[in-house]
Amino acid sequence: MTRLRIAVIGVGALGRHHARILAGLDSVDLIAVAEPDPEIGRSVAESCGCAHLADFHDLLEDVDAVTVAVPTSAHLAVAGDCLKAGLPVMVEKPIAATLDDAALLVDLADRQKLVLQVGHVERFNPAVEAAFGQIDRPRYLQIQRLSPFAFRSTDIGVVHDLMIHDLELALALVESPIRSVSAFGVSLMGGHEDFVQARLEFSNGCIADISASRVHPEPQRVLTSWSASGCVHVDLHTRQLKAFRPSPALLSGPSPLELAAVPGADIEALKQRVFGEFISVREPEISDADALTDELQHFVDCVKHGRTPLVGGPEALRAMVAADQVLASVNAHLWDGHAAGARGPNARRTTRQAA
Repeated sequence: MTRLRIAVIGVGALGRHHARILAGLDSVDLIAVAEPDPEIGRSVAESCGCAHLADFHDLLEDVDAVTVAVPTSAHLAVAGDCLKAGLPVMVEKPIAATLDDAALLVDLADRQKLVLQVGHVERFNPAVEAAFGQIDRPRYLQIQRLSPFAFRSTDIGVVHDLMIHDLELALALVESPIRSVSAFGVSLMGGHEDFVQARLEFSNGCIADISASRVHPEPQRVLTSWSASGCVHVDLHTRQLKAFRPSPALLSGPSPLELAAVPGADIEALKQRVFGEFISVREPEISDADALTDELQHFVDCVKHGRTPLVGGPEALRAMVAADQVLASVNAHLWDGHAAGARGPNARRTTRQAA
């Protein structure tokens, strides 16, 4: 297989970027885009130099693989039919709308022995890759993912929309089972939770505090890790990383406290020596590579060479299990002494909540 024949199913806000990027990869022939909206579909197909089909079933025999960027509620039906047709699939995150649907997709891919990659694109963010190289056995994680309301992915709440990224990151970094989860959430725009604060406690003692909001004035994506070897702080949005570690001077002594206890010690001068002399500060240069391009190239390489995706079905399913634990805690939280059911005082009950 020299060039992978591929199609994109769903070319809305994110899928159109799939098509644009895939059309420019040397290792790919973008055969078609499938999109039920004729105006959007034709526009994207024309700009990418490929065919447009309204029904994705009509292209399954003409391609080697597909990427799926339809609404989450349709992931099982669309990705499932593609897997049943024997096609490798990259489906956007979350892998499916429910944990049961996710398990069905993972089982189907496993039985078919097909590549199933899930679009946890943050794992391809160069800042995340750099952070993974710096973080050693984390004992405390603090992760914030805040975003303006985008008026998309409204069929799911902020846990599956945004927090799912950070649940997957935390699980990959800690490498220990979750022991307990506590969380609360608030719905502002109606329908689903828009802000959630969660605390995960792992079997090895690590604690992760994760905040996610999709009603915030400006985007923020920050991860901080504390471990025995120091602190790593990374801004995933601006791609800036700082690693703080005890310096040889601090480890070998005398300590800053001992120096401060010396009669006549210049405390102000000691303050200036903390960062640099006692605590080393490293700011590695971060690549400006495009994460979505790298993710799509990774999918192509996995299909062509039979490799296992960085975030495949099992990893995505594990994140969905954690997401379900968070949502269960959100729904059980008491507001004003009453069982939540609705997420926060302004929440509206959804069909799923009422069931």
